[in-house]
Amino acid sequence: MGSLLSLSITTAILCGIWSYVSGIIGLLGWAGFSGCTSYFAAGGKKEGLKASLIANISGVIWAMIAIKLSPVLGIQPEIAGSIMTTIITFGMCIQAKSKLFAYIPGTFFGSFSTFAANGDWKLVLPSLLLGGLLGHACQCSGDWLFNLTNKKSRKVEKNL
Repeated sequence: MGSLLSLSITTAILCGIWSYVSGIIGLLGWAGFSGCTSYFAAGGKKEGLKASLIANISGVIWAMIAIKLSPVLGIQPEIAGSIMTTIITFGMCIQAKSKLFAYIPGTFFGSFSTFAANGDWKLVLPSLLLGGLLGHACQCSGDWLFNLTNKKSRKVEKNL
């Protein structure tokens, strides 16, 4: 069995489970998929997990800054939102000067997920973080299935 097929099978199973379980435990399934996608887009493995989790958390914080500061500007909500979007977008990008925050798309994953959930960061954050772990579990289980099926096929070849 090829590595892509192995990854596809285990990812489908784990994401199906996540879709069901996230609703039962009161988390946002779609935000978990955002965290999972962020993990894979960061390159996967432990480095991708670290980068995506840090960036996602950062994005949640940036979004909350925008949400909390927009009303303080005392101007029309649309204009305040545009001003805060400009400032926050700059901050999310420039922070990548620090290697710790270099994964800019992950910051945007965290930010847009927070906005999509109307600023409910207490719900978004665990959903994103568990989504990142879901991505890592998908990759590890895909690698496991690939190695398992290739070991079996090598044994069959040896016996022939």
